[in-house]
Amino acid sequence: MSKRLNTKDLVGKIEKMTKARIASQPVVALDDFREAKKKLEPKTLLIIEDDESMRAALQRIFKADGYLLKIAADATELSQVLDDSPIDLILLDVGLPWINGFELAQLLKEHKDLKAIPLVFVSGNASDDDVKQAFSLGADDFVKKPFDVDKLKKTVSTLLKLHDQST
Repeated sequence: MSKRLNTKDLVGKIEKMTKARIASQPVVALDDFREAKKKLEPKTLLIIEDDESMRAALQRIFKADGYLLKIAADATELSQVLDDSPIDLILLDVGLPWINGFELAQLLKEHKDLKAIPLVFVSGNASDDDVKQAFSLGADDFVKKPFDVDKLKKTVSTLLKLHDQST
């Protein structure tokens, strides 16, 4: 017949067995953990780009990496994609029709919920004055077209990490 355990001994044995089993599990690399978390909690990007082929390219690039996307061709389409679901980063073209990217950025930065969201201009217009204006409006980065896909992905990833750490 087995010995009867008191509560203290039972708890001690359970803790010892649990620790031993946890210690025997393979260690998960931090990068693997982050990738798994990214898939469970995907970030949402808002892409505002009037050029159809560039919009499609950005969609392919970021959808393949597991991001959720909201897409607008210009400011007039924004009302169709803005809802209560969170946006984690905005990619914005400068040369938009009707309301250009700079004007739209200013409006976005005045919005109570959107002003703190990282903003990246992605544009073929990249004069020094354009870049200065973008940063003066609160942009977090300015990527010139044509861009290196890996660098753009790294920029987005880095800004999302920094934003997560600050909130």
